[in-house]
Formats: sequence, structure tokens, C-alpha cells
Amino acid sequence: MNDSANQFRRIAVIAKPDPAGHLTSTLQLLHQVLNSRQLMLLPDQRTATLLKLGAGLSIEELAANCDLAVVVGGDGTLLHAARQLADHRIPLLGVNLGRLGFLVDITPPDIAAALHAVLEGHYEEDQRFLLQAQVGDQPPTLALNDVVLHKWNIARMIEFETWIDARFVYTQRSDGLIISTPTGSTAYALSGGGPLMTPELDAVALVPICPHTLSNRPIVVGADSRIEISVCGQTDPRDVRINCDGAINLTIDEGDTLRVTRHPTRVRLLHPVGHDHFDVLRAKLGWGELPKT
Repeated sequence: MNDSANQFRRIAVIAKPDPAGHLTSTLQLLHQVLNSRQLMLLPDQRTATLLKLGAGLSIEELAANCDLAVVVGGDGTLLHAARQLADHRIPLLGVNLGRLGFLVDITPPDIAAALHAVLEGHYEEDQRFLLQAQVGDQPPTLALNDVVLHKWNIARMIEFETWIDARFVYTQRSDGLIISTPTGSTAYALSGGGPLMTPELDAVALVPICPHTLSNRPIVVGADSRIEISVCGQTDPRDVRINCDGAINLTIDEGDTLRVTRHPTRVRLLHPVGHDHFDVLRAKLGWGELPKT
């Protein structure tokens, strides 16, 4: 149990578009719970529109004023909020309106009970580290799941060199490379054959995307490693992109280096009491299910 009776007084609500139409009813329920506890709801712009609460607040205004952020949507919505709120140390609670949902683990029917419990201090906190990616002199960009170097708009492989802590690792020809946190190990890296990592590990996985040499296998290194990648060989840097959490695209120029390091501030995720990472994996990945006849 956590002493949050006076800790969470100003609750931000961040929502994504919901074509299935469940968003409005979910937000209304959240609003009722917060009103019943005489707590302040700070809506983002979409939430404010649906609940008729005025113009709403920007993510920067929410970060400066809230004690807790309730994210209503899928993992992508939570990833976006996590990148924006991480440096403010705002805890995040996820309500799943998406599909798979490894990070947003409260279902709409459980919202009232789960939110009351959290506001009374009954929750488990899970802290996840982020990566920061920097190309040349550009400002660094954050990623909670992964940083992906990949080919762009061509039907052939790219070639690049990888260095870890100033030590040369390899020159690789492939469709790209996924640099994944433990959080991201259930995302794109999983599809690429990478290892599943438990969230508390201080480790990063480097997962090749369709490598030309089959001996190029995923590598797991310490989270404090400094990873550097440069385009080489016949590859034109204009045919390469860098993507952070599947949402932010960066370009790389001739002579530039992609540098990936651990971000100094961690994301705070809140879960209902009894949350178990392996329960989530079994449920989401269908482990142990018998084949259907």
C-alpha cells in the first residue's frame, strides 16, 4: 500500500481517438469517480471536448500541473504520454481501449474499482527506463519501446557499422536494426526474433531486421552501453530512417552517427495490486492454449 491519500489530487486524463465508440462512456465514468472523491480532473483537448469541459490543456500544461495521469487508449497512447511526462516524474495509469495492450492493463469494466484503489494507495509501481537517440547535432529524441534504424523507400538492404562503448561490433547488411528496451521487447523486437526481457532488467537488445548473414543474431548488452551506428558501404543515407517508438522519424546525413544511450529519468507506471508480468505475457501471447480443432 502507498500513502497517496493526499498525493494524487490533480488527475490528468489523456485520451486517443476511439473509432469503436467506447471512449466517451469511459471518460464519463472516470469523471464520475473523480467527482465522487472531490478531485480535480485536468483534461487534454480530446477529453475536454467529449466531456464538454472547455478547451482542455496541452500535454505541457498537464505535465506542469498534474499529480497522476490516466491514459485512455492503447500502448501507443501511453508511449506518447510517457515520452512527454517522463522528465516530470508523473506516474501513469493505463486504461486499455486498444488491442494487445502490454502497458495499459485496466479494462473499461474495471475502471471504477481500479481507480478507487489507486487513489486510496492500493497499487504497484513499476519504473521503466527510456532510450534517447541523437543523430549528429540534432536534439535527442526519447523512446520507451525502441529506436529502429531501417531502410526507407527502397527494395534492397542497407549497410551500417555498429559500435558499443567505442568497441567495433560488426558491419551488417540487413533491412535495419531494432534497439529495444525491456519494455519494447514485446513490440517490434518480438516480431524480429528478439528475446523477451522482464521489465526490471537493465539491458538493451539489438535485434537485426532480416539480416543477410544468418549468423547475425540478437545481442543483449547493458543498459548503460553507448551504442553508435553509422551508414557505410554503398548505402545512401537518404535511403535510411530512424524511428523512435514507431512514431518519430529522424533522418541521417552523410558522416552523421546515430548515438543511443539510456535516458537519465525513468517512467513511472502504476498497476493494480497483484499485477504479474508473466500473467500479462500468457494472456496476450496465448501461451499454453490448446490448438483449436
